[in-house]
Amino acid sequence: MLTVPDLALIVFTAAICTAIVTALALAVLRWNSKGSVASQVTIVVSAAVLSIVASVVAVVIEMFVSTHDLTVLCWVVGVSAIVSLSAAWVTMKHTVGRSVRALVESARRIGDGDVLQPQAPGLKEFNELHAQLAESSNRLADARAEVDKLDTARRQFFAWISHDLRTPLAGMRAMTEALDDGVATDRDAYIRTIRAKVDTMTGMVDDLFELSILQSGTLQLQRELVELLDLVSDAVSDIQAVAAARGITIVQRGVEGHLLWADPRELTRAIGNLLVNGVRHAPPDSEILISAHTSDEQHLVLSIMDHGSGVGVEDLGRMFDVGWRANTARTTDDSAHGAGLGLAIVRGIVEAHDGEIHAEQVPDGFRLNVTLPTTANDGFLGE
Repeated sequence: MLTVPDLALIVFTAAICTAIVTALALAVLRWNSKGSVASQVTIVVSAAVLSIVASVVAVVIEMFVSTHDLTVLCWVVGVSAIVSLSAAWVTMKHTVGRSVRALVESARRIGDGDVLQPQAPGLKEFNELHAQLAESSNRLADARAEVDKLDTARRQFFAWISHDLRTPLAGMRAMTEALDDGVATDRDAYIRTIRAKVDTMTGMVDDLFELSILQSGTLQLQRELVELLDLVSDAVSDIQAVAAARGITIVQRGVEGHLLWADPRELTRAIGNLLVNGVRHAPPDSEILISAHTSDEQHLVLSIMDHGSGVGVEDLGRMFDVGWRANTARTTDDSAHGAGLGLAIVRGIVEAHDGEIHAEQVPDGFRLNVTLPTTANDGFLGE
C-alpha cells in the first residue's frame, strides 16, 4: 500500500511535469499566435497528452522498474500519443477548417452584397456565428434597399423641385421680356402675374427651408398652452378665400374647449397645410369637416375629412414622404406649388410635438388624423 510520502512524491512529480509541458505549450501558442484555429487546438491537445506521458514516465522511473518494463511502457505510451495527436490534428483540420472556410466564404459573399441563408457548416459555435452572419446579411440587404429607395426619392425630388422652380421662372422671364420690349397687352396684369409667381416661388423656398430644419432636428419649438379653436380658426382664415373660390365650405365640429401644449405658429402651419391639401383634392361645392376629440387623458385627435377620393391603400404609407404626390405627372398649375412638401412638413411638425399622423379611407371620403399630447411632457418641462 502506498504511503503518504509516496503519494506526495507522485503528485509532486506529476505537477512538475505538467507545469513544464504547459509552459512550453504556452510558449508555442504565443509563437503560433497567427496560426490557424486547428493548429492552436492541436497544440492544446498535444500539451494535455504530453503532460500525461511525461508524468507517467517520470513516476515509473521513480518506481525503479526494470529497463525492459520501462522500454515497453515508453513504446506503448509513445505510439498511443502519436496516434492520438495525429487523429486530433486530422479531426481539427477537417472539422474546424471546414467551418472556418465556410465563414470566410460567407463573409466574402456579404461583402459582395449577397443575402445568406442560415446553414450548419460544422461545430455549434460556428453554426451560431453563421446564423448571425445570415441575419446581418438580411439587415444589410434591407438597409441597402432603403438607401436605394431614399436615393431614388432624392433624385426624383430634385428633378421635381427643379421643374417646379423652372416653370414660374420661365413664365416670369417671358413676361419681363414682353414688358421690356413694350409688347405686353396689359402691363398691370403682367405685373400682377409676375408678383403671384414670385409669391409661389417664395412659398416653395420657405417650405424647403422649413423641411431642412425639421429633418436636421434643429427646430426649436416655443411651446405654450394654446386653445385648439384659435389655431384652427387662424388656419381656416388663411385658406378661406381659396376654398370659397371652389365653392368648398369648411365646417368645424367639437373643436371648442381643447387645450394643447404646442408651438402655435408651427401647429397652425401644419393645420393650414392639411387644409390646403383637403381643398386641393376635395370635389367642388363640397364640405371639409374639422373635428376633434380626446383619445385619452393625455392625447387629442384632430381630424380633417374631405369628400374626395383620397389616395390608394398602397400609398397611405407614402403620402407623407418628401416629394410625394398622388399623381406623379407634374403640373404647371401654380396652385399646386410646393413640390409635395406640404404633408412632409406636417409630419415633421407633428412628430416634433411628440405626436403622430395617419391617413385613412372612410365611407364618406378621406380623413387625416393628427394625434397630439395635451399635457407637457418631461422633455418640455426640462427645457
